[in-house]
Amino acid sequence: MKALAAAMLLFCAAFAGRPAAVDDAAITGEGLPTKLSDYGFFTDLAGEVPAARVIAYDLETPLFSDYAAKHRYLYVPAGLKARYAEDAAFDLPVGSAIIKTFGYRQAGKFKPLETRLLLRRARGWVALPYVWNTEGTDALLKRAGTRIPVEFTDPAGKPRSISYAVPNQNQCKDCHALSGAIAPIGVKARYLNHKGQLEKLLAAGMLDRLPADAPHIARWDDPPAKLEDRARAYLEINCAHCHNPAGAASNSGLFLDWRRNDPTALGIRKRPVAAGRGSGGREFAIQPGDPDASILIYRMESVDPGIAMPELGRATVHAEGVKLLREWIESMPRR
Repeated sequence: MKALAAAMLLFCAAFAGRPAAVDDAAITGEGLPTKLSDYGFFTDLAGEVPAARVIAYDLETPLFSDYAAKHRYLYVPAGLKARYAEDAAFDLPVGSAIIKTFGYRQAGKFKPLETRLLLRRARGWVALPYVWNTEGTDALLKRAGTRIPVEFTDPAGKPRSISYAVPNQNQCKDCHALSGAIAPIGVKARYLNHKGQLEKLLAAGMLDRLPADAPHIARWDDPPAKLEDRARAYLEINCAHCHNPAGAASNSGLFLDWRRNDPTALGIRKRPVAAGRGSGGREFAIQPGDPDASILIYRMESVDPGIAMPELGRATVHAEGVKLLREWIESMPRR
C-alpha cells in the first residue's frame, strides 16, 4: 500500500507539470528553466507551500524596493550545509538556491509580480528573473526584464501608481556583484539573527555551526534602538552592496558597511570624487547637523535617473527611510 501511495504521489506531481520535490538538476545544470514551477521549490506554487529543505526567512532590516513586500526562501540540497561566516554571506554549497518573490497586497491579498532566483552552480552564482502570470499560478523566465504598471497604497495611506521595473539578467550584477562575481547579499548572520532563524537553519541541518555570539544588526524602524544603529543598518542594506571596497561603487571612496568607523569613508564631511549634477551643488556627502546640505539626502529624495540613489530598484522615494536618515544627520554636532 505504501508503494502504491508513493507511486500515486509521483503521478499526480507529474500530471500537474511539477516535480514532486526540488529538482536539483534544474539548479545545477546549464539550462535555463522557462517556468518557476520547473524547479519544484513549492509543492503548491500559488499557495507558496515550500518543498522539503526550502525554508522561509526574512531580514531584520530589508532593502527598500518601491514598498514591495518580499517573500524569501532558502534551499540547500540534502546532505549539504551552508558554511557560517561572521561578516560575509554564508558560503552556500553547489545546488543551493535563494528565492525572492516581490509583490503587493491588493484587496487584502498578496499579488506576486516577479520572483528572482540566485542559483549556485559549479561555475558560480546565476541570477534569473521570473515574471508571474496574471492568474498568479506560475512565473515565466524574463531574461530581458520588463515593466509592470502597479497601483498600491503606501504606509502613510497615500495611493501610488508606478511603473515597476523587473531587472534584466545583467542588471542583477549591479547590486549582487562582489569583486566582479555575483554573490548573495541577505544571507548573512547579522540580517538573519532574529526570531530564531539561525537556530532553525542549524536544526534543519542546513547550517554547519552557530556561534553563541553571532552578530545582529538593528532594525531600521525600531524606535527604541539607537538612532545611529538604525541609520547605519538602513545604509548598509540599501547602499553597502555597491558602496564597499569590492563593490560597484568602490571608486567613490564612500563605504557604508556597518562596521566601518572612518567618518570620511561614511561620508561625513566627505567631498564627492566627481562633483556634478548628482551633488546638487552641495559640498559634502553628509554635512553634520544639516540634512538639506547633504548630498546623501539630496540623492535619496530624487527619482531623477541621473541623480537618484540607489540607482536601481526604485521609482519612488522611501519617505520613512529618508526621515530616519534626516534625523540621524540632524543629531550630529555641527562643530
